[in-house]
Amino acid sequence: MAGLKETPRQKMMGILYLVLLGIAATTVTDHVLDAFRNLTTSLKTSSENVKASVDNTMSAFEASKLKNEPERARPAWEKATKVKEEIAKLDAYIVLIKDSLIKLGGGIDETGDIASREDVDISPRMMMRKDKWASKLKAKIEATRTTILSQLPAKDQNLKVALSAQDPPRRGGLLTSWEETNFGEGIPLTAAITALTKIQADMRNTESDVIRKILGEVDKAVINLDRFDAVAVAPTSYILTGQQYSASVFLTASDSKANPEVSVGGQNLKIVDGKGMYTVTASREGEFKWVGTVRVKQADGTMKEYKTQEQVYTVARPSAVVSPDKMNVFYIGVPNPVSVSAPGFSKEKIKVSMSSGEISGSGGAYVVKVSQPGKVTITVTGTLDGGKSTVLGTTEFRIKRIPPPRVKFSGKAGGSISAGEAKAQNRIFAVLEDFDFEASFTIQHFKLYIVKPRADAMVFENTTNALTPAMSAAMQGVVSGSRIIFDDVFATGPDGVKRPLDPITFNIK
Repeated sequence: MAGLKETPRQKMMGILYLVLLGIAATTVTDHVLDAFRNLTTSLKTSSENVKASVDNTMSAFEASKLKNEPERARPAWEKATKVKEEIAKLDAYIVLIKDSLIKLGGGIDETGDIASREDVDISPRMMMRKDKWASKLKAKIEATRTTILSQLPAKDQNLKVALSAQDPPRRGGLLTSWEETNFGEGIPLTAAITALTKIQADMRNTESDVIRKILGEVDKAVINLDRFDAVAVAPTSYILTGQQYSASVFLTASDSKANPEVSVGGQNLKIVDGKGMYTVTASREGEFKWVGTVRVKQADGTMKEYKTQEQVYTVARPSAVVSPDKMNVFYIGVPNPVSVSAPGFSKEKIKVSMSSGEISGSGGAYVVKVSQPGKVTITVTGTLDGGKSTVLGTTEFRIKRIPPPRVKFSGKAGGSISAGEAKAQNRIFAVLEDFDFEASFTIQHFKLYIVKPRADAMVFENTTNALTPAMSAAMQGVVSGSRIIFDDVFATGPDGVKRPLDPITFNIK
């Protein structure tokens, strides 16, 4: 029976969790609650790292063993996939419980922690008494543990793994259940969340241990070198006229003494580190195909021949792609992000210029600044092998001013509001709606008309967006049936242009 292997970091977090749980049982201070939050964050990070490692292991196995030896590798792949599916189901159930507890605790506040993290009633009430989530979770953990261990060979099915929901040993003559230890009386809500996060971390470590052991059985099999596959690998199948097309043609084998003969179209290739290097200069457009041949000398002195799959590459004229990151126009007064790429050219070999305005940036990411309405042309130039430059393409863009904002009072652009709501406001705003750029407007002038029933209109004026003391005093006198009008509003945006804005009218309910 193999022992459970944990990293020093995993052991440290497990010990810290037990210490914090013991402290929380006697006293709940902000320091203890902060420690639980920090431990939860560390456990979550550890789980994500383990999950990423498992995903990479599965991807590498799929790309190598499963692809090259499907008959031998598929049983292990299916068992590993079964383990991942069971872990995913358990993880989804734990996430559901965590989300429910956090919601009962008031959600996440501005500090990034649970609003009622110190609450010691939510966990025992929901996990132990009312819905008994703890006992359900325990059953699911043990069922998942049994299922994933059953995917291992019989000799390894007693493997010690981190995922477990067994009751702790008797202490001081007292026997406490797993549910009570993690979610019972006196457990703060944040400690319950940490306990669930620790279960997820144990779950991911178990997933990693079991999957690596399953997939590792394939590597332990006897390696047979009597099968060879010819492989052709090209960095790209899309090139431009004037560029070279390169590909590696090599024999997949672990024998370092292998010295194959590699040819394409009857022409022998130069062998470098067991690979035939195929290079051809693209002189015309079109689609081109080729097949590589690898000949290997057998133990009896005869030559055995292997052929690659048909390889296809396309030669095209230079082209460029210029795409605005926001929309198909440039706006005055704001940075306009633009992405530029050209098939067949690295980002370092591309230069971008424009007919007017300013463009800055590199590596495919640029920012355009314009100042006048109209049109502008962006030109993309690429550097070919040998240092020669060529124009890859030009694109024309329209230049527009930022659309005008709407005047808002109490978050509204007119309509009916209560007298109390009107009296509580102290300023108006110019709000730019449904616009993808960060752009703000400053109100430079407005007039306020207050018309009360059976009374003459009161007119006020200011050069900021705030209500003057006189305006605020008059606003305190509005009653049902009064009207409030904001007119002659002017605002200045990022382009520096002072613009008139539409008036807004409110009826007092």
